[in-house]
Amino acid sequence: MSAFRVRVALALAVLLTLSLAPASTAAPADVVTTLSEAESGTTAIAGWQIQSSAQVSATGAEISQPRYDDSRWYRVGPRSTVLAGLVQNGRYPDLFHGTNMRDNVNRADFQVPWWYRTEFHVRDRSPNTVLKIPGVTSRGEVFLNGTELGDVVGTYNAREFDISALVKPGRNALAIKVAPADPKKDFTISWIDWAQPAPDNNMGLFRDVEIARGGAVSLAGAYVHTKLALPGMGSAEVQAFAEVRNTTDRPQTVALQGEVASRWLNQVVRLNANETKTVAFTPETLRNPRVWWPYQYGEQPLYRLDLTARVNGRTTDRTGTTFGIRDVVSNLNAKGDRQFIINGRQIQIRGGGWASDLLLRTQPDRLEAQLRYTRDMGLNAIRLEGKLETPEFYELADRYGIMLLPGWECCDKWEPWTGWGGEAWTPEDYPIAQGSLNAQARFLRNHPSVIAFLIGSDISPPEDVQRMYLAEFEKVGWPNPVLPAASLNGGPRPPLGSSGSKMEGPYDWVPPVYWYGDKLGAAFGFAGELSAGHSIPALDTVRGMLNATEQEQLWREPATPQFHTGRGNEPFNNLYLFSNALAQRYGTPTSLADYVDKAQLANYEQVRAQFEANARRMTAERPATGFIYWMLNNAWPSLNWHLYSYDLNPAGAYFGAKKANEPIHIQYSYDDRSVVIVGQGPKKADQLTALAEVYTIDGKLVHSQTKSGISVSLPGLAEVFTLPAVQNLSATYFVRLKLTDGHGKDVSRNTYWLSSKPDIPDWDNSEWYYTPVSQFADLKGLAALPNASVDVRARSFGDKTTVTVRNTSSTIIPAVQLTLRKADGSQLLPVTWSDNYVALWPGESITVQASHEPARRPTVDIGGINVATQRLAATQ
Repeated sequence: MSAFRVRVALALAVLLTLSLAPASTAAPADVVTTLSEAESGTTAIAGWQIQSSAQVSATGAEISQPRYDDSRWYRVGPRSTVLAGLVQNGRYPDLFHGTNMRDNVNRADFQVPWWYRTEFHVRDRSPNTVLKIPGVTSRGEVFLNGTELGDVVGTYNAREFDISALVKPGRNALAIKVAPADPKKDFTISWIDWAQPAPDNNMGLFRDVEIARGGAVSLAGAYVHTKLALPGMGSAEVQAFAEVRNTTDRPQTVALQGEVASRWLNQVVRLNANETKTVAFTPETLRNPRVWWPYQYGEQPLYRLDLTARVNGRTTDRTGTTFGIRDVVSNLNAKGDRQFIINGRQIQIRGGGWASDLLLRTQPDRLEAQLRYTRDMGLNAIRLEGKLETPEFYELADRYGIMLLPGWECCDKWEPWTGWGGEAWTPEDYPIAQGSLNAQARFLRNHPSVIAFLIGSDISPPEDVQRMYLAEFEKVGWPNPVLPAASLNGGPRPPLGSSGSKMEGPYDWVPPVYWYGDKLGAAFGFAGELSAGHSIPALDTVRGMLNATEQEQLWREPATPQFHTGRGNEPFNNLYLFSNALAQRYGTPTSLADYVDKAQLANYEQVRAQFEANARRMTAERPATGFIYWMLNNAWPSLNWHLYSYDLNPAGAYFGAKKANEPIHIQYSYDDRSVVIVGQGPKKADQLTALAEVYTIDGKLVHSQTKSGISVSLPGLAEVFTLPAVQNLSATYFVRLKLTDGHGKDVSRNTYWLSSKPDIPDWDNSEWYYTPVSQFADLKGLAALPNASVDVRARSFGDKTTVTVRNTSSTIIPAVQLTLRKADGSQLLPVTWSDNYVALWPGESITVQASHEPARRPTVDIGGINVATQRLAATQ
């Protein structure tokens, strides 16, 4: 049916006020979905009632009757897993704090099926009404008006049911009996080692169930292929396709009319009885097309395709979609490494691994905030391993110009050939995987942000699975590259061959110099996932997510397993490697606050080094063509793998990434002391001047070096100079870099805290998840810095706050940390800062700006490793 959607977020009609299930004060008002009065249209179910089968003795035939008494059921939204629904209704409060999810959830709740029930209203019969279910975790038995329709099996295995003969004018009832989920046995969603799994294993629905109505001929889908004339991009060929379905038992002649990119489309098609046909329109040529680019390289214009199907002059269906004009090529370079070429330009992938909300809750504002964060940090891509999100995510990525790499996940039913994944596939499993791929390819095919699909994660699928998937891509007109995996494991299996993507770690702490090596996860080739592991959130977040015992253990007992690290399995269930390195390098923490302060500096330097090393080597003999930082975010409050915490609080890791990914950036190399300038944008920069200074820990300048007249192509790299090995340095010292333009205006500033006793990786004793060190750097001088004083001025107006900080002391401040708060003392989040964690020399000042939701009289906290925290009210 139509993709011309009438999305219903809330009810259009209130049936009656029902008594609530216990503790359900957060539940929405009871609703009935009213289908569109238009001749054709698609309407999303507005909400559900859910109840455990242990509390219901009725059959599906009874439950799916209109006016069945569900007054003791839980009312939930249109997209809700079982546990999300129970949280919404207050059954499990404060689920993400401390060990509540382990200690306060009754697992027996989810060992039995659950019923989903809703009612919808239609004014009159339609010759063609279709129920669209996007998938069920793990499987669902579907009933309508007392009749069983069949099963839906798998989270992503969408299915449609012709319900034309069953729908009646007035009230109709739909019920789905959802079976418990086991990621090892079912095609569902798994959290692998990212997080403690949701206790219900996400059983239920997390995308819209829809009802589509139309006439004799329906439009089952539409898509557009574009071919950009390269290299000049002076023209583009645009070809529209429509999937047309005759829903009757006699031949039909249908007139297809519409527009693609404002060009008129018109074609008459003859369909046999019950035939579905993909109709290709004549390609249209656009002169000087508006080209879609990743955001650093240009704009993100979107075009429209709109189609109408008419039979005997009467409209029977409509569909429409947006698309972008761009060219994507992914191949292997001369070194056998994966690379991506967008619109004829090779682009280094600098991405992060995506985690949906642990309960798969739809939160559009939160999604948008996270994509703003992604851009603000200078990342250009996101990898979605098995968490394929809702439509809003892809629409936002299209608009924000963030490239997406969706695909299946490892270590469960989707990838049983690893030897440590789920149960081996049976003949019955292949159609489920096949249908899932078909449905998701259709779901994703029109989004310009989607640049490839990974059919494997940690290992390439065997040949029969690859060919099965590729056949489904061809059926749906998939326009993008298909990659065998994010890893080289499994070797170059046919027909896709080598993935060209390494996955050799690390996943836990390694020193900054690691990324400049020539082995394992160091900066060369393409890496499907890797990072230096744990990211400690800011102190507010730590106190909000951990109970008192966990907070003490975090800094006093780092080898003790923490519930908020991974899923409780080794080696990611504790922070020993990170915390040991922190103590060895920065000094033994003296309190939780001291531990968090030092951790922010460590996270900052680790993340910055990873991005900087890859940027420096984008033009090396074996270039770094891209990598996915593991991870971008977390599914719930976590001490593992993130660039910003679950509560959207940016801290050291965030600002290390933001600094490294400046559009024009000056940086120091840990391996050879070279200073380079990296450009990561579409234009060339000229007449740049670079200054490098070396200071002892007490602020004495011991070396200065400058170079003028520097040019850097964007994207590109300019080698500036190499700093000498300065003798008699303090154990901890600073390197300060500054880049100015031809007018003396600052372009980039960057400060490094280094050691005359460097970190030395012990490459020969590397494990799959980390490389140990034979010598730790000595950065303890930072903790011994004298306390600094600062003068602060802050002014706020609407959604902007400007803060000026001046160092009024005689000591260096390695990182001034600024935190914005509401009038009640809680943090003002999400927030994007023009800069933060800024180094200030004596007498120096800096002015930064924060963008946030409008707030009345916010306050600003100023702190740092040698700055006593103070709070200032912003003037207005």
